[in-house]
Amino acid sequence: MSFADLTRNAVHVHPEGALEQKLALGRPLRVKLGIDPTGPDIHVGFAVVLRRLAAFQRLGHIAVLIVGDYTARIGDPSGRSRERQVLPDDVLDRNAELFAEQAYRILDRERTEVRFNGEWLGKLDYAELVRLTRTGTVAQLLERDDFAQRFRGREPISVSELLYPFAQGYDSVAVQADVEVGGTDQLYNLLMGRDVMANYGLEPQAVITYELLVGTDGVEKMSKSQGNYVGIDEPPEEQFGKVMSIPDAALDQWWRLCLDAEPPRLESMKSKLALARGIVDLYNGSEAAGRAEAHFTRVVREGQAPEDVAEAGLPPDDPVHLPAVLADCFGLSTSEARRLIAQGAVKVDGEVVDELEVHRARLVGALVQAGKRRFVRFTS
Repeated sequence: MSFADLTRNAVHVHPEGALEQKLALGRPLRVKLGIDPTGPDIHVGFAVVLRRLAAFQRLGHIAVLIVGDYTARIGDPSGRSRERQVLPDDVLDRNAELFAEQAYRILDRERTEVRFNGEWLGKLDYAELVRLTRTGTVAQLLERDDFAQRFRGREPISVSELLYPFAQGYDSVAVQADVEVGGTDQLYNLLMGRDVMANYGLEPQAVITYELLVGTDGVEKMSKSQGNYVGIDEPPEEQFGKVMSIPDAALDQWWRLCLDAEPPRLESMKSKLALARGIVDLYNGSEAAGRAEAHFTRVVREGQAPEDVAEAGLPPDDPVHLPAVLADCFGLSTSEARRLIAQGAVKVDGEVVDELEVHRARLVGALVQAGKRRFVRFTS
């Protein structure tokens, strides 16, 4: 383990020489990473940063994982063209619990401190909030690319969004961070953390940002809100199939960021297969990777049904409203199920079904397929 392992795939290490100075202190550093629980899953894009945090742990440092149960109620404006929709409190709380537990698949539990920023942000009074906001100016905030674009386009910018960088910066004060890590889209917020710490008389943190992984569409950054992600806690077969769907142009970056490796000199299909095996192996083990590849070959490449098909019952209605049944079986929204039917991606015993209402007799005992990787057999 070396300095190079800590900065692998880093885009910014700021200010120059600060990380080396922190490492020379001769004590465990407090290395902060924040996440707003807008979804329950950690995806392999966010895992790029988590794995660098784990590299710090292997050198004896402490990972301070900030779950933004409070800041998520503001909504991080980073990279947004409009204000982020805020989820209900109970959803955010449940997502936060699931996220923290999934993080231990990558981080060392014994060297991880999980903190929820509602612990301190929820206690700030108005006077303290005013003190906090004196760290920066409106002009500085409007220099941000995302705010500047929205301001020029006369798109609304709420005051709560302007407060977000200050709140994230105050997290660094509360946990006395030595280093903060994040994606390149977080650079402004991380640098604000340095200013806020100085305003409170603390030594500013060093800042490291890492390259952002493109999603399965090969265009947008991987994001839970975009739906173009591969979750580290998803079933191996789902992980494998999603990786196999990425465009060839994204292969090099996925090899570098997901597996810390250079892509092998193989034709693109073989390289993609090796990548899918590697990612499933990393999060589920080699046996699961082998089963996932066999499942992909059988279902996607050969067009056969999987060996093990889940079974489910049907509602008593006749005819059956197919979108509602598919949504219930596969965890889809009803609109997603309707879209699959409209695309001709739903089959009953191999025959495409394009109607929304289907007689029960046609479905009982039938093998129903929705998309390439979803199968169910209705028993009654």
